Amino acid sequence: MASKEEIRSGHRAGRAALTRAGLDSAGAGIARHGLAWATGLTGGNPGTFAAYLGVGSEPPTLPLLAALHDAGHRILLPVCEPELALSWVYWTPESGFVRSRYAPIQEPEGPRHGTAVMRGADGIFLPATAVDLSGNRIGQGGGYYDKFLAALSALLPSQAPEGGTLPPLPTAAVVYDGEVLPGGSIPAESFDRKVAAALTPGGLVRLQLG
Repeated sequence: MASKEEIRSGHRAGRAALTRAGLDSAGAGIARHGLAWATGLTGGNPGTFAAYLGVGSEPPTLPLLAALHDAGHRILLPVCEPELALSWVYWTPESGFVRSRYAPIQEPEGPRHGTAVMRGADGIFLPATAVDLSGNRIGQGGGYYDKFLAALSALLPSQAPEGGTLPPLPTAAVVYDGEVLPGGSIPAESFDRKVAAALTPGGLVRLQLG
């Protein structure tokens, strides 16, 4: 089994080779299928979703954010804080962005909310560099989302079976189609939290969490 860092590095190299046209096409597919997932979770009613802004060669999420907003959903984007903590800011197309002090990302300006704001959320779109069909996820390597998902599990009752590691809110990791790997391909550590689905340009992949 390859290490997380080997998988992460290989996928980052593949992402770096993507063209502008390829990124635009991926963004359109992610927006279409992500909105369909959100609509299914809320029954077509306005809801609240945590997401993030993909930058560089990451899967583009700005079209997804716009589609969610246009459908009436509220959107929370992360802000990196000291000690690998995340706070959350409500985003609209009028929101400004600033460079993070702690990570190589753009963060929204506005009032910050702690993890407790997730009590009103309907689902979470997570960044990832790979997921496997067993629900294991490789993030960017910073550790922010591992800590956030652990805090979320402590805050809200889990929907997972006894002994499971599924976060209490529906989760979809956003990756490219070729970054959904066979089950058991990603090493799972004690602090990892599985994700329920992979959102790709080609569609939503439900993952096996048993």
